[in-house]
Amino acid sequence: MAAIRKPIPVDEAINRVWKHRRQGETEYVSIQNCDNRRLAEDITAKHPVPPFPKSPYDGFALRSADTLEADSNTPVTFEVVEHIGAGEVPRKRLHKGEATRIMTGAQIPDGADCIAMFEICQSYEKGRQSYMSIKRTLDSGQNIIQEGSEVTEGEKLIEQGTLINPGVKALLATFGYSQVKVAKRPVIGVIATGTELLDIDEKLQPGKIRNSNAYMMVSQIIRAGANYKYFGKLEDELNASYETIKEALEEVDILITTGGVSVGDFDLMPAIYEKLGADVLFNKVAMRPGSVTTVAANEGKLLYGLSGNPSACYVGFELFVRPIIQHCLFNQNAFLRRIKAKLADDFPKPNPFTRFVRSYVTYENGQVYTNLAGIDKSNVVTSLAYSTSLMVLPGGTRGFKTGDEAEVLLLDDQQGQREFK
Repeated sequence: MAAIRKPIPVDEAINRVWKHRRQGETEYVSIQNCDNRRLAEDITAKHPVPPFPKSPYDGFALRSADTLEADSNTPVTFEVVEHIGAGEVPRKRLHKGEATRIMTGAQIPDGADCIAMFEICQSYEKGRQSYMSIKRTLDSGQNIIQEGSEVTEGEKLIEQGTLINPGVKALLATFGYSQVKVAKRPVIGVIATGTELLDIDEKLQPGKIRNSNAYMMVSQIIRAGANYKYFGKLEDELNASYETIKEALEEVDILITTGGVSVGDFDLMPAIYEKLGADVLFNKVAMRPGSVTTVAANEGKLLYGLSGNPSACYVGFELFVRPIIQHCLFNQNAFLRRIKAKLADDFPKPNPFTRFVRSYVTYENGQVYTNLAGIDKSNVVTSLAYSTSLMVLPGGTRGFKTGDEAEVLLLDDQQGQREFK
């Protein structure tokens, strides 16, 4: 089984994985702890906004009909019968010739249908009574924010799957969502394989390298919105590795291993998939980097065998793991957003397979440019630190020149899109 390595197109590989996506679970969290979570339900308005007609200015509430005779030579005088501030409820209904002194945001009293700003009014006292006069007519509804003018009761405000940011949180608070129904973060297991791996606090030794993939992968999992569980490193020994992976599968929703998916003498993952009885969806993809990316399904769970080369591992996660996590989080736009950009650098390499080049985006005079982030080799880790996107260069091409157009996948973007293309 493991020896058969027929590369399939990237689109087909993504579709095979996508067919094994699972519905996410939900939980309630307090509004204090809901930041950067994704909503597990639509949010609707529990009441209109504003919930009552209110004044946008400091001024006087009155009846527009009482201003019909007002002009610059004939001011109309009103008796001020009440003074209300924001948060206070009017107690008096206005009748002919009466006005209420009102502050910004206060509820409009019954009988009033317009607001005269202080700037166009003259106020004065006569004995213990307050009066105001105006020298212009006002229209019904003038300077009044009507009830429900922003949002009507029952209106859908935010869709399920939306990431909770400060603005979304403000709406949740406005409508009394003290407990918020959110997508439960899936738990992603991470295992690094390879006897050559050292922990980060170990000194370098001949023939050894530090284990960067696991820490990179954990960071990608967090950025994708999931939780992680790191099970450490596996030695290149079949039975012990099999037992570790079998036990890990009981504790996680998805399991990722890095390394061990080629066909070398010490690449054990194909044999472990076979021993588990897992259904291997594919074991080679027509892409660079990461052609040996392998994905299997076992009892409803996905197992990802990503390359041990850092950049190949990184790209494999973004293409095949991240969308599944986003789906679990109810995100309708589970795939990386794709835009068009012009190359800021030459890329002379021929592309027998689709190539995903580490890059970053810049903008100049309204044009989007994609720039090489560094050396484009699958074992190179330094370019990852500068990568905010993946430049997509189609297979069967002989290289690209500065100014050529290419598609770019945005890594840090939260908008996403519904399909891979």
